[in-house]
Amino acid sequence: MTMRTFAYAQPESLADVIAALGAAPSRDAVRPLAGGTDLLTLMKGDIVAPDRLLDLKRLTGLDDTVEIRDNELVLGALTTLTAIETGSLVGEHCPALAKAASLAATPQLRNRATLGGNLLQRPRCWYFREHLIPCWLKGGDACPAREGENGLHALFADSPCVAVHPSDLATVLLAMDATVTVRGDAGERAIAAGDFFVQPDEGRRRENTLGGDEVVLSVAIPLIPGRTSAYHKAMDRKAWAFALVSAACSFRLDGGVMRDVRVVLGGVAPIPWRSTAAEAALDGERPGADVFARAAAAALAGAEPLRHNGYKVHLARNLVIEALEEVTRA
Repeated sequence: MTMRTFAYAQPESLADVIAALGAAPSRDAVRPLAGGTDLLTLMKGDIVAPDRLLDLKRLTGLDDTVEIRDNELVLGALTTLTAIETGSLVGEHCPALAKAASLAATPQLRNRATLGGNLLQRPRCWYFREHLIPCWLKGGDACPAREGENGLHALFADSPCVAVHPSDLATVLLAMDATVTVRGDAGERAIAAGDFFVQPDEGRRRENTLGGDEVVLSVAIPLIPGRTSAYHKAMDRKAWAFALVSAACSFRLDGGVMRDVRVVLGGVAPIPWRSTAAEAALDGERPGADVFARAAAAALAGAEPLRHNGYKVHLARNLVIEALEEVTRA
């Protein structure tokens, strides 16, 4: 299979990018290009075939800076995963995000991949990635994974699609109450991570609410004094693989009890999956093995395993406990 021909452009401004996206005849006709680690594989696989790519790397208005601003850790959309993994500010204020970046892909890909692209990447479901299969997410009538080979698929899916979200960083950012700032023709808007990642439905067969003319500018993580975080990930090989299951947890101790608790699972749903039931089991409690076990059970209480992925339930419970234990030690 060969990649189809396309035009390549280096716009002079972010406004030019937004205008080109807004004027495109379809969402895939004109695509922004940053690191390209996901987009180019989609193009090679004949999943998308844009007529034109718009290079974002040299634009004024998009950057790769990481800084503290207004009591938030703010990361530019062009920040590479390597910079997130190794940056002192990320390591100090959000160690779970640094760890998530370190566990994503290979060193070569982390050097190229950007934060914005990582959050927008499409599922690695083999039915979605095979261009000859008309899966629901690509506009077909049904999800073949529901009754097919679904060992890597969702435990929770309020959607026709049971593919899982591939981003390690997205799981942590939801656990840290991050905000995604985007800009389009209507201006700039800040979107809570919980509203940015939304399960695909009939009207929007995508995993996020980014508009067709919008570009991700930055991600901001609120800095809550005393709040610590942890990220644990299980893979089908030792390194450089997507999560079978992952868990991001955070809380702060107030008088010895847990507050501002967040528990988010990765690899179990079409989006990062926040468990408010697990959070309720932890909030106001003192850290301990029994409390952690109850929270882990609550996090998986509503799981609906498919034919081949029941192992994820036990795996996810253990990862939640491990992540909570790490936060306690931090």
